[in-house]
Amino acid sequence: MNVMGKGLLGLAAVVAFAGGGYAQDFPVTIEHVYGETVIEAQPERVATWAWGNTDAVLALGVKPIAMPFISYGGGDNGIHPWAEDALEAMGGDAPLILAEGDEPPYEQILAADPDVIIAAYSGITQEQYERLSQIAPTIAYKGAAWSGTWQDVTRTVGQVLGLADEADALVAETEQLVADTVAQYPGLEGTSFIAVNDYDGSLAVYAGLDSRVKFLTDLGLVYAPSLDALSGDDESFYFSVSYENADQLVSDILVSYYENQEDSDAFFSAPHIARLPQTQTGAYATIVDVEEVAAVSPPSALSLRWGIEDYVALLAAAAENAQP
Repeated sequence: MNVMGKGLLGLAAVVAFAGGGYAQDFPVTIEHVYGETVIEAQPERVATWAWGNTDAVLALGVKPIAMPFISYGGGDNGIHPWAEDALEAMGGDAPLILAEGDEPPYEQILAADPDVIIAAYSGITQEQYERLSQIAPTIAYKGAAWSGTWQDVTRTVGQVLGLADEADALVAETEQLVADTVAQYPGLEGTSFIAVNDYDGSLAVYAGLDSRVKFLTDLGLVYAPSLDALSGDDESFYFSVSYENADQLVSDILVSYYENQEDSDAFFSAPHIARLPQTQTGAYATIVDVEEVAAVSPPSALSLRWGIEDYVALLAAAAENAQP
């Protein structure tokens, strides 16, 4: 799928949900890991922090006044291409791009004068949450940090913005888009997978809390049963497997994520990976390029419209080569 086609899909999402009005009653109470945040009235000045929150706001047709610089896949301006499409469709003044870092840029956010700060998908600490809350009502994450699904994040953002019904509709439409895309490849359903990369002298196998694993199961793939004995539990983002034990990674396909083709080629040509049946038969899918990886790590209602076709096609091609 070419970049123009991806851009048009992202644009269609924004156009479909922009201008829907604010029918939801306020105040609204949002529960999260640090307690509850009450939104007294429909926010007009929305700031976002951390990955994925901006996508949900834009997909619901609302332009933030401030949003974070994203270096991974965001290019020189720190804005993902699907977010650029949405902002261009909205027109008007560009949002303030907040400085990137582990610590929120409190002075920049304060100067933006937001009505609400959305970090529903994040890892902000309690201290950071409390400092942000001194600026404006702040929405932290639910459950474990960085573990929310794109559906949950979209619905939470919808509640905050007074667009709960629109958020439900957006989730349903996006899930249908994903289902229609997967339906083009009937052989994909039930395919077992292991998502794996090389990290710090061993293999990093993505586990149950990781958004990539959650989304692969959303597509109808199955988390490989061979991992049950290796991982110990499902409450982690990844676990390590030594190179010597790589042959225990039994699955129909392997999935990996790399910023460039050179690193991907090096991974699959390494002896411990090259000898695996999945590699030898071509039953592996590598998502290459930072934008492609960012679109599904984690996915959002906006980024899926940009990257879903390429992603599913790669997975389906790997599944076709899986051993019977």
